Amino acid sequence: MEKTFEILKREEVSSKNQQIFDQLKKTMGAVPNLYSTLAYSENALEAYMNLENSKTSLTRKEAEAATLVVSEVNNCVYCLSAHTMVAKLNGFTEEQTLEIRGGSAGFDKKLDALVKLAKQLSEKRNPGDGTLVTAFFEAGYTKENLIDLIVHIGDRTISNILHAVTQVPNEFPLAKRIN
Repeated sequence: MEKTFEILKREEVSSKNQQIFDQLKKTMGAVPNLYSTLAYSENALEAYMNLENSKTSLTRKEAEAATLVVSEVNNCVYCLSAHTMVAKLNGFTEEQTLEIRGGSAGFDKKLDALVKLAKQLSEKRNPGDGTLVTAFFEAGYTKENLIDLIVHIGDRTISNILHAVTQVPNEFPLAKRIN
């Protein structure tokens, strides 16, 4: 890669991004490296934070499960590390996070339908023969949930690609590899 992406400090970003840094530091205790990278753009950090913080019909556990499987498909060690930690804070065990990353959630039938569909949509960018969409609805999910899942996959894909391109250092405990 021609240029490296340094972790930007507050004084190196625009005043607009400084305000976002201040808010991140207040709510998260620090500005994650990947968010710092978004501040190279005057507008990307704000746009991404708006997407990331938008309301969704998915529960936190459902969103984290989708995040884990999408980040595994996209081989994003940064996001896998950050979100394995977040998933555990939301009630998943280490073993469950590994199972989800592998593309299933046998410990929860409803969540299993979401994980399988999220994996399919991330890998193939289409629903295939529709069996997984049908299973998603049969598990109790709604059309609203489906749309929110697709938007969530887009959100995660942005962060996964951002890390693949910038290769900013991972400041989170390294996620275990799945077998």
